Amino acid sequence: MSKPYLVPLHEIRREHIVVNSRFIATLAPAFSIDEARAFMAKIKKEFADATHNVPAYIIGGGNSVTEYFSDDGEPSGTSGKPALTVLRGSGLGDAVLVITRYFGGTLLGTGGLVKAYTESAQLVVHAVPRGKRQPVHVVMLAIPYNLLERIRLATTRQRGEILGEDFAGDITLTLRFPMDTFEAFQNDLRELSAGKLQAEIIESSEMVVPI
Repeated sequence: MSKPYLVPLHEIRREHIVVNSRFIATLAPAFSIDEARAFMAKIKKEFADATHNVPAYIIGGGNSVTEYFSDDGEPSGTSGKPALTVLRGSGLGDAVLVITRYFGGTLLGTGGLVKAYTESAQLVVHAVPRGKRQPVHVVMLAIPYNLLERIRLATTRQRGEILGEDFAGDITLTLRFPMDTFEAFQNDLRELSAGKLQAEIIESSEMVVPI
């Protein structure tokens, strides 16, 4: 599993006007290159009449990333690269950004374009709620009825989440835990049941949790 890193929690949009040109920045989470490309295509379709739709993305996080940008017809180095630079500096991974421009009739010049695209990227990067991509176990556990409340409390104490409760002869719980707290939950189970209960891992994956 990869080291935890920050990702956007959800899609966000901000816009501003620079010398009559309208800049619309849209930032979203994307967990693969295909997701990033699909988002870029969606924005380009939404703003099909725009002068430019400038994309940039960082897929992955930490030391393992795939990066991309395009100037989409703007002068080379004035739009996509500044947007990617802001993404890099944000500490975010798994993020895709498209900055839409409607030309306002006045040329901004190279320096003006770099400033405008940088500011547009900063608007969404600074405003987006962030989460942490974290490795988790989904586990299953059968328990007697008399232990339900204590196991619910132990689950909460170890930052776990109850995904399902199936009431039959016993209660079958489906739970999710951060990997770094799961062993502590297993210890709690052993204490509560005199060593008789142990949760079984049924899936290991990653999820995004708010910070």
